[in-house]
Amino acid sequence: MRRRRCVLLLAALFLTLAGTGPAHATGYRYWSFWERAGGHWSYATQGPGTARPSDGDVQGFRFAVSADSEDASRPRGAASFGAICARTPAKSGTKRVALVIDFGTRRDAPSGATPPAPRRACARVSPEATTAEALASVAKPLRYDTNALLCAIAGYPRTGCGEQVSARPEAEPDPDGGPSVGVYAGAAVVAVLAAAAVRQARRRGNA
Repeated sequence: MRRRRCVLLLAALFLTLAGTGPAHATGYRYWSFWERAGGHWSYATQGPGTARPSDGDVQGFRFAVSADSEDASRPRGAASFGAICARTPAKSGTKRVALVIDFGTRRDAPSGATPPAPRRACARVSPEATTAEALASVAKPLRYDTNALLCAIAGYPRTGCGEQVSARPEAEPDPDGGPSVGVYAGAAVVAVLAAAAVRQARRRGNA
């Protein structure tokens, strides 16, 4: 009887550990703004309405759910000024800004919405133009809220603006589509402990 209780207790412990996942976190669904330098993205220190890029700059936007700038998702894919603006020659009295617009994944999308394919565009604007003006020249319609927060690019998403949502990080999938390696490791540990408990119970029973 004691041996059975030990096995059941350890089995319950395993099920508890296997069912434990990352805690739910609070996030926001919004367009983040990025600047690219040295082949890397960095979170912009000012908004697109005040940023004034120079000719040859690369800037990006990514729609995603994140808690803050520390875990915000970066724009995906290649982001070379030379490639994006290859067909937009320099012109006196203007500047060219390469823009990467990443509409995110289905997991990022509002309920019922399908993210458009990512875009890359070369905006030719006046030398004093802001990033917002460059974006408007290639990705209308834009939508802002009353606080000048960028809510939609090229009409996406149709509704909502920086709404708070429950965000849960995705676990890395197992290549074979089965339980994660951690679950198997936990099962092995529990099996070893169960066997030890059974042996101990037998010794006590034979004493």
